[in-house]
Amino acid sequence: MTDPTPTAPTRDVAAPNALAWLWLSAVVIVLDQASKLHFLSILEYGGPTIPVIDGFWEWQLAKNHGAAFSFLAGASGWQRWFFSALAVGISGLLVYWLRRMPRGHWIEALPFALIIGGALGNLIDRVRFGYVVDFVHWYWRDFSWPVFNVADSAIVAGAVLLVLASLWPGARR
Repeated sequence: MTDPTPTAPTRDVAAPNALAWLWLSAVVIVLDQASKLHFLSILEYGGPTIPVIDGFWEWQLAKNHGAAFSFLAGASGWQRWFFSALAVGISGLLVYWLRRMPRGHWIEALPFALIIGGALGNLIDRVRFGYVVDFVHWYWRDFSWPVFNVADSAIVAGAVLLVLASLWPGARR
C-alpha cells in the first residue's frame, strides 16, 4: 500500500547539476596563478615596467593588500583576513548554488564559476604572501586605473554577467 500523504516536490539529487562548471573556475585559477608566477619572475616591485601599448597599457608588478582594484588597500591589515574569509564564504555559497542548479542553466553557472575562480585565485595569494599580486596597468595621460590581475578580471566579468543574466528575458529570478 502506498502512503497517501502528499509530499513537497524535490529536485532529484542524482540529476546532473551545474557543478561541472567548476572546470572553468579551475581554468581561471591556473591562468591567474601561472600569469602571476610569470610576472613575478620578470618584474620587480617598484621596478621598471614593460610597455604593451605605449600610453595605455603596461605590465607593472604591484602588491595589493586590499580587494579588487585596491579597495581598502590602505587599511591596517585586518582586510587580509576579512577578504580571505569573504572569498571562502562566497565561493562556498556559490558552489552550494551550483550543486542545486540544473547543469543547463549556463546563464547563471558561467558567472558563478568565474567569480569562484577569481576569488580563490586571489585567496591563494593572500594566504601565500599576505597580499594579492597585480600586474596589469591601464592608464591614459593623467588617469591611471588601479593595477589588477586575471582573478580580478574574472570576478568583474562574472559580476557583469550576473547583472546581464538578471536582465535576460526568461531568466530565473
